[in-house]
Amino acid sequence: MLIFSNIRAYAQEKQSFADTDSVRISLLTCAPGTEVYSLYGHTAVRYTDYGKNIDVAINYGVFSFNKPFFVLRFIFGITDYEMGIVPFDYFCDEYRSEGRWVYQQELNLTNEEKAEMRRAFDNNFLPENRTYRYNYFYDNCTTRPRDIIIDNIKGAVVFPDAKEEYPSYRELVHSMNGNAPWARFGNDLLLGVKSDKKTDLQEQQFLPLRLMEDFEHAKIKSPDGTTRPLVIKSSYIIPAGAQEHNSGFPLSPSACAWIIFALVIIISAFELITKRKLWPFDTLLLILDGCVGIIIFLMFFSEHPTTSTNLQILLFNPLPLFFAYGIAKRAIKKRYEPLWKYAACMLVMFLIGGFFQSYAEGMYILALSLLIRCVWNIVYQNRFLPGK
Repeated sequence: MLIFSNIRAYAQEKQSFADTDSVRISLLTCAPGTEVYSLYGHTAVRYTDYGKNIDVAINYGVFSFNKPFFVLRFIFGITDYEMGIVPFDYFCDEYRSEGRWVYQQELNLTNEEKAEMRRAFDNNFLPENRTYRYNYFYDNCTTRPRDIIIDNIKGAVVFPDAKEEYPSYRELVHSMNGNAPWARFGNDLLLGVKSDKKTDLQEQQFLPLRLMEDFEHAKIKSPDGTTRPLVIKSSYIIPAGAQEHNSGFPLSPSACAWIIFALVIIISAFELITKRKLWPFDTLLLILDGCVGIIIFLMFFSEHPTTSTNLQILLFNPLPLFFAYGIAKRAIKKRYEPLWKYAACMLVMFLIGGFFQSYAEGMYILALSLLIRCVWNIVYQNRFLPGK
């Protein structure tokens, strides 16, 4: 804050645009890390004024895990991030220590554009403007720097390689978390139908690496019709280093799903042979199903637009928690349970929903496991219960 006050005072002085001759503004793109929150990389802006001896990194991704209920607030889309300013050397030291490269793209700006951006950053750093409501896809630490840069350029930023259609939000996220299967599973579990919609040029730039690539080939079309490259010079200011990778959970989501499938087959075969009902197994499945369902159900109330319609609610929902006790009680007393038919219908609807939404890894295996269990319970009741 003390460093940025120099920029602030300088911006308030009545000086000509020529005073920005010594100013350089660059987009910084940082490599993905190994922590869940760093898998997707990061974006910042470097502001350098050689005349005033100012060299800082402007960062829109400042947050604290120590704030109350941080994880819940993040899930429900009510997390506030802040704009932060640190000396550029400190910024580099952090990424160097984590083995993450940093790529710098110096922007090809006029003195007037530099002055406008300086004023925009100054306005953003006011206490009343410093905090913003973070949204991972639509308003994050990458889209904020992009918007300030583009909005303060005199002319239009043109991306010559623009396509008619880009990957969906889900596909873009998958491109970054392929080496973290459980993080990928968690994302897919919470994302709904809207995340499978194809993005456009601007929407896909929420990822730092996408924005970096687009800036590399972009041009500025001035009002007089002349064009110039958006980026005048690019280089790695921190090379890639060694990163420590956590081994994580040894089994993939699919492997865990297959284990559950095998248990369902084994226990169902045991019940068929012995004509005995192992009701604790069904009770456990219902409780686990309901607990996961609570998470998906709550996401319907999240401010994240892409979680509001999630067809995985047909597989995981809180309803089994309300019926688990009654189902177990009737199983012990060998009474008929009609809810298995309704559960089977929901699972069939879930499988049909796969044509409209991409599900998390292993979901089809889990659905098939539960469907087999539902069908077997219906058959068991019809064959072995008194009066059936």
